[in-house]
Amino acid sequence: MEKNYSIRDLITVEDESGNQISYEVEALFDMRGETYALLRSEDDTVLMQVEEDEHGQHLIGLSNEAEKDNILDAYQIAVDAAPAEEFGGDIR
Repeated sequence: MEKNYSIRDLITVEDESGNQISYEVEALFDMRGETYALLRSEDDTVLMQVEEDEHGQHLIGLSNEAEKDNILDAYQIAVDAAPAEEFGGDIR
């Protein structure tokens, strides 16, 4: 039996079609006054913005590809400059 030794938090995200996808929270980080979550599934890695209101925290998809690329580039530079742990490859 294979054991999963992952210590990452798991969340389930529902896409536009109503499909539920489980993700591990790879990283939470702040940039330009906003909080972002880097999420990884078996097939994909996505970046989402974390918003908070009176009902709790919500994940919001980023539609602007250039903005997403800039955020991911800045995150990768920060990880390369001060890696907290071994990262499993490029984030794209």
